Amino acid sequence: MMMNYFGPTKLDAALIPKIAQQWGTPVYLHDQAYIENSCEQLLNMPNAYGLHVRYAMKANSDRTILRVVTNKGLDLDCSSVDEAARAHAAGIPYSRMMLTTQEVPAGEERAELESMIQAGLKYNVCSMTQFQLIAGFAKNNSVDLSIRVHPGAAGGGESATRDTGSEYSCFGVHLNDVPKVKAMADEQGLRFNQVHVHIGSGGDPEKWRENIDRELGFVKSYFPDATTVSFGGGLKVARMPGEKQADIASLGAYAKQRVEEFKAATGRELRMEIEPGTFVVANSGHIITRIIDKKLTNGMNFLIVDGGMELLTRPLLYGSEHPIAIVRQDGTLLSSEYDQRPTAGLKEFGIVGRCCESGDSVRLDKEGNIVPVLIVEPEIGDFVVIGGTGAYSESMSPENYNSHRKPGAVMKTKSGELVLIRKKQVREQLVQNELDVKL
Repeated sequence: MMMNYFGPTKLDAALIPKIAQQWGTPVYLHDQAYIENSCEQLLNMPNAYGLHVRYAMKANSDRTILRVVTNKGLDLDCSSVDEAARAHAAGIPYSRMMLTTQEVPAGEERAELESMIQAGLKYNVCSMTQFQLIAGFAKNNSVDLSIRVHPGAAGGGESATRDTGSEYSCFGVHLNDVPKVKAMADEQGLRFNQVHVHIGSGGDPEKWRENIDRELGFVKSYFPDATTVSFGGGLKVARMPGEKQADIASLGAYAKQRVEEFKAATGRELRMEIEPGTFVVANSGHIITRIIDKKLTNGMNFLIVDGGMELLTRPLLYGSEHPIAIVRQDGTLLSSEYDQRPTAGLKEFGIVGRCCESGDSVRLDKEGNIVPVLIVEPEIGDFVVIGGTGAYSESMSPENYNSHRKPGAVMKTKSGELVLIRKKQVREQLVQNELDVKL
């Protein structure tokens, strides 16, 4: 007899219709226990002289998620001034944040940034322009800075769109410009006490190891004041069966060895920092959708569900795959790609959303064509549950495309209670900032 739970969170399929009945579909679902366990794994990563873990909040910026993560001891890496302000509104002090951004704030936003830095926010310089604009303020307020370095080598992203270290990426001060920026800092008596490199998300762990060696090399050459070295994030998670997850213990042990060798060569002890996002929350999340129609076109069977690319754009953007589970209206688990149950009696279906877009599907090939999923055939009204959606889904998707409204989000707490953590967007919110202009 097929068991009724599935996925890394051991989600009980019987909960799916209960959630749908109370909050409707589509809806996001998160698991507090899984998130906290991920945080604990990271905090226990081997290190030589201390470890600082930041959560890349762009992965999922919901205030409840941020509170769960920071309550477990992780600080935050923010990608915009607005992200920092949003986290602060959730009750998190600026002293627990670092800002790593492509922005060059001016006017009121610049004043806001300065107040954040004065309140303890760590500013990570990502370009020569950013440094030139912040240098005077940093000198006048005796602020030590961090610097993000573009390593000038092949990056380590899972795809070209997630590669932040190659020649096609513009993130950070390029290694060729580091001596110039360092000389300007020395002239003004400014210190870079942290050096940061992030080469991409979800790539080969071997690239992560190479980045450690490369980064420690230019920390030794250019940054005598650095006390912290950040190796970035991008730790791979296994969403689909057969995928290999990053070995945190192995990567930590490698970093520990290299940092100890750095001390033996220089006499300097460096604290290690990492900034994962996906690793913390990706497999904690599911999207619950309901089958609203079935179609047959040119031999392909289709299931139309009530949530697609406006909830999860990763398949269209990256070609990413997410595991699918099919749940009956009575809470019975029909099939699950997580553990490939069952293995017989399966049928191919293209699973698509409601958007007027041919790429609105949960699975696409490299050319953007819909790839059918092997499942037990469901009926209209049954549920398609999409896994691995805790990261870069609700924080990144174009939720108002076709004027669809952003769904609510539910969290399963450690005690097993289901609580609403974000309400569904109401129709009035779609137009609340539009003006009645007479033309």
